[in-house]
Amino acid sequence: MKYLLLVSHGDFSKGLRQTLSMFAGDPVKSVIAVGLKKDEAASTLEKRFEDTVSNLPDDSEFVILADVIGGSPLTTVCNVLNNHGKLQGSLVMGGMNFPMALTATMSKDSLSNEDLQKKIISEATDAIKVFDTTQSSDDLSDDDI
Repeated sequence: MKYLLLVSHGDFSKGLRQTLSMFAGDPVKSVIAVGLKKDEAASTLEKRFEDTVSNLPDDSEFVILADVIGGSPLTTVCNVLNNHGKLQGSLVMGGMNFPMALTATMSKDSLSNEDLQKKIISEATDAIKVFDTTQSSDDLSDDDI
């Protein structure tokens, strides 16, 4: 089974997973949220994540989205996955946002990692827009947002 692993500082990954459940429904069952808590040592996160990985099927694969590439949460998670022989072949990306997570959730099982990476980057960058606040609220529709 292929899992989407959301990795962050604090509760960002958990909040993102909760929001995904509003949009994606059942596919969120394959989404795991891991966050380094405030004042928590990376070794504590390592132990928590070790327990999570130990309870997953041996053939598990991962798409990993992190808030920051090179941050303690991501490096800790990658070390644990590497120790279990599960990092090789994983797709790891940083700059996590909602469009990336939704695209990964809905497409991870149907696309190769290479195609998924392209789609995630495309969706994430296309979603970055400036909201025009100069229009009157009467003139706005859902299509404008």
